[in-house]
Amino acid sequence: MSTLPLAATHQLYDVLDARTREILEYRRDVPIGKRRGWLVRRALLTADVVALTAAFIVAEIVVSSRSGQHGVLSQAAEIGMFVVLLPLWVVVAKLYGLYDKDEERADHTTADDLVRMFHLLTVGTFLLYALSRVTLWFSPTFSKLFVFWLLAIVGTGVLRVAARAYCRRHLSYLQNAIIVGAGDVGQTIARKLLKHPEYGINLGDSGDLLNLVALLDVERVIFAFSGEDHETSVRLIRELNDQNVQVDIVPRFFDVVSPVVDVHAVEGIPLVGVRPPRLDRSSQLLKRTVDIVASAIGLSILAPVFALVALVIKLDSDGPVLFLQTRMGARDEVFRIAKFRTMVADAEAQKTRVIHLNKHARPGGDARMFKIDNDPRMTRVGRLLRRFSIDELPQLWNVLRGDMSLVGPRPLILSEHAHVLDWAHRRLDLRPGITGLWQVLGRDAIPFDEMVKLDYLYVTTWSLAGDLQLLLRTIPAVARRSTA
Repeated sequence: MSTLPLAATHQLYDVLDARTREILEYRRDVPIGKRRGWLVRRALLTADVVALTAAFIVAEIVVSSRSGQHGVLSQAAEIGMFVVLLPLWVVVAKLYGLYDKDEERADHTTADDLVRMFHLLTVGTFLLYALSRVTLWFSPTFSKLFVFWLLAIVGTGVLRVAARAYCRRHLSYLQNAIIVGAGDVGQTIARKLLKHPEYGINLGDSGDLLNLVALLDVERVIFAFSGEDHETSVRLIRELNDQNVQVDIVPRFFDVVSPVVDVHAVEGIPLVGVRPPRLDRSSQLLKRTVDIVASAIGLSILAPVFALVALVIKLDSDGPVLFLQTRMGARDEVFRIAKFRTMVADAEAQKTRVIHLNKHARPGGDARMFKIDNDPRMTRVGRLLRRFSIDELPQLWNVLRGDMSLVGPRPLILSEHAHVLDWAHRRLDLRPGITGLWQVLGRDAIPFDEMVKLDYLYVTTWSLAGDLQLLLRTIPAVARRSTA
């Protein structure tokens, strides 16, 4: 890392883009203590209090009116107990880490909170029920507590999404960041951050790091294999910590380290544990059971939608309703993936005519993949179906049959699969998914090699909680693409 004179770093200020200048001008008057963390914590706290209060009021009104419980003293006792315990809920949520992760992690979402929120609300409601039976201070019915629990889970989830959406539109949410290390890894990190403006990371250059941190009001520094020696890097990290700067360090073997790792210590030296991929039979059975139940319910509920989409496709263009294509499945077994047809009937025959439009064949692209923006072979109805990913819904039948899973590696066509080599074949130890890390993190915008690495990490670190998070993160990912 080169060192620039202080005057030179001030010259950098003169060439900043308008957006960064606007951020700096705004933040001059905003104390560090009232930035991203302060904003998000208060927004989430408000969301939780409103959701819990609304759940309590609705449960009181609905259950009491149906059961004929109109005792003024009983309701007054329940209201008093709720008011007394509400601050305790907030304190315990703080202990669960439900208010602090947004400041530390760039990509933290409500989906990452749901397991802890579910656990907190379930345990809290059960303890509330036990307390009412032991003390007799108040006497809510089981049905009332169940309604409260259900509404609280839904309400906190929805309002936390809204709270984060509000925060991400506010300048106080943005964090100026510098990536130390301009090699392939540093550029990869920068590219990924720039593709996700919702992370609220505004990237800057690195010159004289400590001067730039002060000059550009930097709150996050990412060390991505810089050329500095060990002692210099450690000294910089310590000095940055003293300046209240969040430091992220890319692990040296990041290709095999998942986002959820076991960090332990030997005589004070932290070690990152990379466990061998062990997906036992019970885990596979659990994943398959979830797939069967969810796909069966989904097909039943969506049957009218399927009928309507089929009718619209037939009215719009000649050809079959479904498009069937051979894909590579788990353990190198091929299957026919089902989608609603979004192109003209002879689209495959016309592929050679439009192959020059493949965006991945352009300079900087990856010719192993095929994708055309605004494909001329697409029908009017097809554009609408793809915009909202409705064309993917028939894959629920593939899930029910056992060809696919709700969450899994990307289902590749055979010509793409031919480029998957050596260790990467582990990606198909599990069935391909309707969604997965590749869907959530960028879909067709992700280079082939990165997509393969993401699938490998998914398979070797699988968990049911991880599948749930990916399913929930798919919804906003599809929404962002549909509004792009």
